[in-house]
Amino acid sequence: MTRPSSPENPARASRLERMAYDLGLEIPPCPRPRGAYVPAVLVGELAFTSGMGPVRGGVRHHIGYVGGGISVTLAREAAEIATLNAVAALGSVVSLDRVAGIVRLTGYVRSAPGFTDQPKVIDAASTLLTRLFGEAGRHARSAIGVTELPFGISVEIEMIARVSSEAFTSEQA
Repeated sequence: MTRPSSPENPARASRLERMAYDLGLEIPPCPRPRGAYVPAVLVGELAFTSGMGPVRGGVRHHIGYVGGGISVTLAREAAEIATLNAVAALGSVVSLDRVAGIVRLTGYVRSAPGFTDQPKVIDAASTLLTRLFGEAGRHARSAIGVTELPFGISVEIEMIARVSSEAFTSEQA
């Protein structure tokens, strides 16, 4: 992934967004739903995201079957893009500085017949969450191979996060 531009308004950026920038990452604007659903919902201290794909700037990336036309390397990049979109979805319902931990991550990999390296693909999402949130980014996870995903995308990510009434602190990183 290329180095992002500086946050549009650094004074209004969350601590987590500034930290992401320092890591060479950019949390994008929350993707718009393509149907009758919302990007995320907050229920008590848990935030649930809808499935997010590898969409950047309104363009779908890495269309195809992993283990077919899409390599594991490209699928890992797709998982990172989708994960950043899921983080953006969390940010649509709560300040990212209040995310106390990622509880669960589910990754769907559009797999060619015989492809069994779904965990390698979804490891990119898990690693990214740990880079962003530190120990609070460690989570339970499923990596699932599927025959089809919406619009032909290669990877879809959904998350459950625990939200604190207090802001994210350096002790969580």
